[in-house]
Amino acid sequence: MTVPTGRRERKKAATRKKIADVALRLFLDRGYDAVGIRDVAAEADVAVTTLFSHFGSKEALVFAQDEGFEQRLTQAVADRAPREPLIPALRREVRALVRHCTAEGAAPVWHMIEESRALREYEESMRLRHAESLAAAIAAAPDLTRTVTVCRTIARFVIDAYALAREAAEPDAAVDEIFRMIEAAWEATRPA
Repeated sequence: MTVPTGRRERKKAATRKKIADVALRLFLDRGYDAVGIRDVAAEADVAVTTLFSHFGSKEALVFAQDEGFEQRLTQAVADRAPREPLIPALRREVRALVRHCTAEGAAPVWHMIEESRALREYEESMRLRHAESLAAAIAAAPDLTRTVTVCRTIARFVIDAYALAREAAEPDAAVDEIFRMIEAAWEATRPA
């Protein structure tokens, strides 16, 4: 996510972060279903309308880093060094994202998500959205000549790699194992 430069943008970013931090604390302390939007707004000392100007739904509060996740993946494609292969760039980014979400203290959040049908469904829709954005970034890269179907397929594989690796007993090893398969699929689609 880009760092806000103006005072107004910094203030909006700080308010967003405060709301998300308060919501996550309340959800973990009391349980996701036991906390309402009004509870979060009151605890964060903002109006409900302010909360909704930053987050479109209660579920979005749990996934506050969603925008940064998507942006990091698309930037991994767009910001590659000249002639840098796509798959290693995506592997590096996914490995960093997996390390972040498997760091100490992250387990309660993932446990909360697994226990809530609404959060699992929201995460699934979010993953599909991320895959579409990543596919568009791959398709737009002038040095990556693949069909739209290939771009969409590889993007879905990458998004699923993140989810699978974060759940693995050895996340780094899982990233490597999964990306060997993704690399093989990518190479198999190389134009003649």
